[in-house]
Amino acid sequence: MKFLVITNAPILLYDNKNVSYAPYVAEMNIWFKYIEDITVLSPTKHPQKLLTAPFNNQFNSISIPPLAFTNFSNILSSVINVPTILFRMFIACRKADHIHLRCPGNIGLLGCIVQVFFPNKIKTAKYAGNWDPNASQPLSYRLQKWILSNTFLTRNITVLVYGDWKNQTKNIKPFFTATFKNEDRQVPKIRSYSGALKFVYIGSLVEGKRPLLAIKIVENLKNKGYNVRLDLYGDGVLKSDLNNYILKNQLSSFIKLHGNKEKEVIKAVLKEADFLILLSQSEGWPKAIAEAMFFGVVPISTAVSCVPNMLDFGTRGIIVDPDVNSAIETVEGYLKNTERLKLMATEASRWSQCYTLDVFENEIKKLLKV
Repeated sequence: MKFLVITNAPILLYDNKNVSYAPYVAEMNIWFKYIEDITVLSPTKHPQKLLTAPFNNQFNSISIPPLAFTNFSNILSSVINVPTILFRMFIACRKADHIHLRCPGNIGLLGCIVQVFFPNKIKTAKYAGNWDPNASQPLSYRLQKWILSNTFLTRNITVLVYGDWKNQTKNIKPFFTATFKNEDRQVPKIRSYSGALKFVYIGSLVEGKRPLLAIKIVENLKNKGYNVRLDLYGDGVLKSDLNNYILKNQLSSFIKLHGNKEKEVIKAVLKEADFLILLSQSEGWPKAIAEAMFFGVVPISTAVSCVPNMLDFGTRGIIVDPDVNSAIETVEGYLKNTERLKLMATEASRWSQCYTLDVFENEIKKLLKV
C-alpha cells in the first residue's frame, strides 16, 4: 500500500534522518509501523525551535513551502506558493493508495480540497482540533470541517475527531489519543484531600492555556487559608511574565515553574498530585487531562471541545468558568466534600485507563485494515 500523509507538521532532516515534533512522531510511528511505502508531503523548514524526535521508519519526503498569513510578506509568499503546493499535492494523491490528512491547518485545508478529486481512493483524516459544531473558529477551520463532513464532496473517508457530537455524518468517527500503555495501568493512590493539596499544570505557557489564571486561582485559595502548592510543567512565551508575577506577589514558596520535563518525570509527578488545573480557551483532545486522570488526579478544566465529555459533565472532574472568583467558588464546593472527590478520582482513572497506546494501536490497525 502506498500511504500518503498530507500535513502541516514540518519534516526536518537531522543526521540523515527524518524528524519532527516529538508528540506527532510518537503517534505517526504507530501508523507507520504497519506500512512499508510511505510518503509525507509537508514543509521541511521551521523558523522556531522544536522538541523533535526521529521517526522509527524513514520515508520519502515531498517538500512544500510553508503557508502563513500573519503579515503582508507571509501572505504574499503564501499566495504565490499555493499553485506549486496544489500541483505537488495532486501528483502525490494520484500515486497514493491511501490518503491521510492531518487537520486543521493551512496545508490540511488544501489537502481537503485536493482529495475531492479522488473519490475512489481510501482516505482517513485526523482532525486534531476542536470539532464542536458550535465553537467559534477561524473560517479556514470551519471550511475544513464542512468539507470533511460533506459526504458528497468527501467520499471513502473516515474522519477521526475528538468527542462524540450529535447529528454527525456517517464518515465522522469519535476518536482519542493516548500516552500510556496497558502495562502502566495501576490502582491509583488514594488521596485524602486534607492537609497539603498538590495542584499541577502541564502544558505550554501560552495565552490560550491560561496559565496565569491557574496561578491566580491557587494564589487565592492560599489567601483563603488552604494549604496548597502549584507546580507548572511546560515552557512558552509567557514564562518570563509568569515568573515575574510569582516574584512580585511573593508566591515562590508554593508556586514553582519547572519547565519541560521528560515523560517519566511527569508520570511520577502525576502519581502524587491531587489536582491538574488546565483552563484552556480551546483544545482538541487535551492529553494532559487524560494523563492526569490515568493516575487518579482530579482535573479542573473549562468546558471546551470534548472536555465535558471526557469529564462526564462533572462526574470525573471539575468544570469551571474561566473567571477567578467563579472558579474558586466551584473548587471550594468540591474541597468541602472529600468523599465526592475520592469517587471522582476513581471514576477518572477507570475511564482514562481504557484509552491506552495498545488500544490506540488496535484502532489504527482497523483503519489500515491490517
